Amino acid sequence: MTADAVFMLASMTKPITSVATMTMVEEGLLKLSDPISNWMPELKDMKVEVRRTGPDGQASFEEVKAERPITVQDLLRHTSGFFYAGSVRSPRLKEMYDSANIEARENDLTGDEMLKRLGQIPLAHQPGTTFEYSISTDVLGLLLERVAKMPLDRIFKERIFEPLGMRETGWFVPQDQVARLAETLDSDPQKQTMVKSYRITENPAGKQYFKGGAGLVSTVADYHRFAQMVANGGELDGKRILSKKTIEYMLSNHTVGTGGSPTASTGPGYGFGLGFAVRLQDGFAVAPGSTGDAMWAGAWGTSFTIDPKEQLVAVFMAQGPSNRVHTRMLFKNLIYGAMVE
Repeated sequence: MTADAVFMLASMTKPITSVATMTMVEEGLLKLSDPISNWMPELKDMKVEVRRTGPDGQASFEEVKAERPITVQDLLRHTSGFFYAGSVRSPRLKEMYDSANIEARENDLTGDEMLKRLGQIPLAHQPGTTFEYSISTDVLGLLLERVAKMPLDRIFKERIFEPLGMRETGWFVPQDQVARLAETLDSDPQKQTMVKSYRITENPAGKQYFKGGAGLVSTVADYHRFAQMVANGGELDGKRILSKKTIEYMLSNHTVGTGGSPTASTGPGYGFGLGFAVRLQDGFAVAPGSTGDAMWAGAWGTSFTIDPKEQLVAVFMAQGPSNRVHTRMLFKNLIYGAMVE
């Protein structure tokens, strides 16, 4: 492993998409309370699946109208009612996502076609009621493209990568850099299933929608610059990306009163803000930290933590999906175990 190794970020793409969204909020291009159907008419009249169990124990399904529109905030905090096919409880909804290739696992899918298909599939929950980790951030990336009228790779480059000097972060690995790509061992039992979603040596532009929830590759140094900007309150090396108050708002808990939690990714003790999990109290969690620390992680094995109280930023990069929960918690233990003052 070398210092310039390139890693598939998977869901560590999500905080970057969330920051890009808030730059547009600060400019008045959209509001968190805006219905996403303002830009995505395909998602205007969503239905919600309701499961009922009869006296004989047999399940039946009904589709009811969404009680309110999905908002930009719902996408940022995963309360949209969207889901991932691999984790949704309803076998019926899983089959719908898989059959429609919503997550573009089997072959390429354009953003417009993805939204057209998505609008025909019921939500798993009423919007705003339940945290369910989902394709919400992928939809958010497509929303940004429609708001800005430009592709997501250009949005990220202009608003985040160039100002922060993140020269090694992008949507694919060029052929002359493939040797730097860290790869999961073939012995990892999750590799073959996961790799279907990642055609990481191919430029997705023009044929595959940019996955705002999972599509980036980066290096330790580049992602550390992004995380340090967040820890600094929106600024790094004289380049301001967001205001201090916007960062504080993003790193506050936005899932109060909703069902569900990010526990599967974070362990207990965390709520969810706008693109980041946030620690609710010093105790109760299964690894050390501080109230208000922020984190997220990726399915390939990457993770980070930002602890404003301790002025700490730590980034961990690995490509070992089967061990990812173990390694992200072990990493936190090692970080805080090294702090003696």
